[in-house]
Amino acid sequence: MSRARIIPDNPKAIFLPYQSRWITDNSRLKLMEKGRQIGLSWSTAYATVSRTALVSARHDQWVSSRDDIQARLFLEDCKLWSGNLELAARDMGEIALDEEGKHTAYTLRFANGKRINSMSSNPDAQAGKRGGRVLDEFALHPDPRKLWSIAYPGITWGGSMEVISTHRGSHNFFNQLVREYRENGNPKKISLHRVTLEDALNDGFLFKLQQSLPDDDERQDMTEAEYFDWVRKGCADEESFLQEYMCQPADDDAAFLEYDLIASCEYPENANWRLTEGRQLYAGLDIGRKKDLTVLWVVEKLGDVLYTRHVEALRNMSKPDQEKILWPWLEKCVRTCIDATGLGIGWADDAQEKFGQTSVEAVTFSAKTKEALAYPVRSKMEDRGLRIPYDKQIRADLRSVTKQVTSTGNIRFTAERTADGHADHFWALALAIEAASGVAGPIGTGTVGGDKEKNDRVAAFANALSGAANFGNLSRFLRM
Repeated sequence: MSRARIIPDNPKAIFLPYQSRWITDNSRLKLMEKGRQIGLSWSTAYATVSRTALVSARHDQWVSSRDDIQARLFLEDCKLWSGNLELAARDMGEIALDEEGKHTAYTLRFANGKRINSMSSNPDAQAGKRGGRVLDEFALHPDPRKLWSIAYPGITWGGSMEVISTHRGSHNFFNQLVREYRENGNPKKISLHRVTLEDALNDGFLFKLQQSLPDDDERQDMTEAEYFDWVRKGCADEESFLQEYMCQPADDDAAFLEYDLIASCEYPENANWRLTEGRQLYAGLDIGRKKDLTVLWVVEKLGDVLYTRHVEALRNMSKPDQEKILWPWLEKCVRTCIDATGLGIGWADDAQEKFGQTSVEAVTFSAKTKEALAYPVRSKMEDRGLRIPYDKQIRADLRSVTKQVTSTGNIRFTAERTADGHADHFWALALAIEAASGVAGPIGTGTVGGDKEKNDRVAAFANALSGAANFGNLSRFLRM
């Protein structure tokens, strides 16, 4: 039996109050900042079907989702609603939107001839299309600003544009739209809605959720406060919870890596990126034991791009047990960089003895070494030269690194220690990029192999030292 304490005024109503307000808002431009999984994409599908199926409907609908899977799921929701509302609708499958077949959409055609076209994230697919727009998970698109710029002209001759999303960093265009509404007089005349997890719970969300869950689901025994805490504890960190569920964008000014930058390098959510073999594998190994994780990050170098092929995170395991998992990977790699700080000294010695010093480089962490390792991570991301897993724990770990400038002008890279480590994934990735860079010799003093790698290292160190008090030291770090 449901333990929810907040019961909607009409328990049998299909939609909760915040969903109804969104559905019945007929504004030309609508924007929803929302918490995750509170039924707003589902509600939007209902509204999209309702207006498209009308005999008097004048416009097709063009839906843009963050990827192909989400595009199909949105159309499945539309098909569900068309069936529940007993509307004649035909699933046209995936159809080409241009002669070359570059852009496709999953299409639902109604008896009046109007269609709902659900597409993935490519903004160019919106070009030249007339009719209503639904931009789902807008902030998670690779380029939200470009998507808005191409989609907006499509409603010139009628229709509305609905933007629905959780936040993804304070620098994201979605947050800029929200701030423009709140701080600059709303020049675009947007109708803004905001629903956090707390707002949804106060409108009866838990009651609705518990009606649809199996009787043995642990959430059946939760009150609203218990469910709120359960969701909070399940998030990667507090920043993730506030952003994903409480509509508070993460501060991109405080973190070394912006959310958009990380997202631009992530594989699609369900991509099969893991490979056990590769022609040019390189690895980074950050050592931990009890307080921190041991993380192995393996990349494959194809042209100028590093593709993540394996990530292994180990906790509270003895060295021999860890070696059974890690050594087979090091044996496959052309080169591995190992954290040889503290506990890692013995690891690096053993690895070099087993695989050779040309295959394994020991890296002792210091402020300058971290500086030399950190900037190439960001440079690779900015150049779109890196692919990483779509994983909330990894994303939170990468976000945890901050750059601080001391009173003497020195740069320090720090991360708050949590139950999930101390930016261990970040440093393992940084070491893997270093291993693949072609550097020979100690980091910061070695010779760089190849003109491109050499130029990248020069740019990284120049960037690292910008704003430092003593620019006379630059040549010491750029020996070539």
